[in-house]
Amino acid sequence: VQLQASGGGLVQAGGSLKLSCAASGGTFSTYDMAWFRQAPGKERELLAAIYRNGRSRSYADSVRDRFIISRDNAKNTVYLQMNDLKPEDTAVYYCAQGVMTAGQYNVWGQGTLVTVSS
Repeated sequence: VQLQASGGGLVQAGGSLKLSCAASGGTFSTYDMAWFRQAPGKERELLAAIYRNGRSRSYADSVRDRFIISRDNAKNTVYLQMNDLKPEDTAVYYCAQGVMTAGQYNVWGQGTLVTVSS
């Protein structure tokens, strides 16, 4: 299985971006998916996760009510809609595949950089 993240870029504070992560190989609909981020000098942070059938989602407090995770199993793609972006959201964003209930993710995308200017 390979994951390809895209959609990062430079945005002003208060703006929005939508990240995409396309999966190839494997059976996408049998895996839970998640988005993480890592800012310079900080630990990797789990932002959001979505169950394989899309019926259950979870969010970190830092992004709840601003970010929305979704998936399209027909397109083998998971998305992260990011709204009301803040400079502290600047980081490399990664998608990952694994088991949501166990908090274990073993397949990772290459990361996409999001920079939020003030």
